[in-house]
Amino acid sequence: MGDEQRYGEYVAVRRHGHVVELVLDRPKAMNAVSSEMARSIAAACAALAEDHDARVVVLTSTHERAFCVGADLKERNSFSDDELRRQRPTTRASYTGVLELPMPTVAAVHGFALGGGFELALSCDMIVADPTAVVGLPEVSVGVIPGGGGTQLLPRRVGAARAAELIFSARRVEAAEARELGLVDVLVEDGEARTEALALGARIAANSPVGLRAAKRALRLGHGLDLRAGLEVEDAAWRTVAFSADRAEGVAAFNEKRKPQWPGV
Repeated sequence: MGDEQRYGEYVAVRRHGHVVELVLDRPKAMNAVSSEMARSIAAACAALAEDHDARVVVLTSTHERAFCVGADLKERNSFSDDELRRQRPTTRASYTGVLELPMPTVAAVHGFALGGGFELALSCDMIVADPTAVVGLPEVSVGVIPGGGGTQLLPRRVGAARAAELIFSARRVEAAEARELGLVDVLVEDGEARTEALALGARIAANSPVGLRAAKRALRLGHGLDLRAGLEVEDAAWRTVAFSADRAEGVAAFNEKRKPQWPGV
């Protein structure tokens, strides 16, 4: 399993070389995100954001039937209005922690990824799923809205009308349709989501860490801009890599027909 570091009771970080696995590990509650778990996800992401040895993060679950079933509604049911208001920044920090990781991120979805669970996956750059995957944003069925980024991330992925249908109907979408609609990116064999996501992570991590972070920055910052503005974002990102040690090593390795040894700066 490689090195494991715990963040509270419910989150673990495992290292596989330059690929880091961020593990949701609250099996008794199907990874329902409580306040404590939200704090742990945010803390783990804050540490990973500063970790220049981490080139790719893969988000996984230890539960055999669920990636994450969303907010802990049992905890939520006990809250007063004031407690719910106070919890909001804690909850938001967990989703934005994943969303704002500077390196490429891959979610490995096995079983249920609902509400906040699907929003954690949507916060990643790519989603790998197996045939057991069931995804959806059912929040309006319990009187709220997707509040972990779902109303913004889903339309960016599948378009406004498709996102509206999925959010307004609160329906659950099984793996084959999820792949067809673009709710997940890669469909793999049963039980292989984690393995395949880690393998994808390893392929990505073979590339320049400086290049990967700059490419992600350009993709994220440029999205939604008009083409001319987007190309300026791309040019600014290019300038951050053009004079880097990684660029020098990449060009040298290509010309010397060898694998690059990335300095990472």
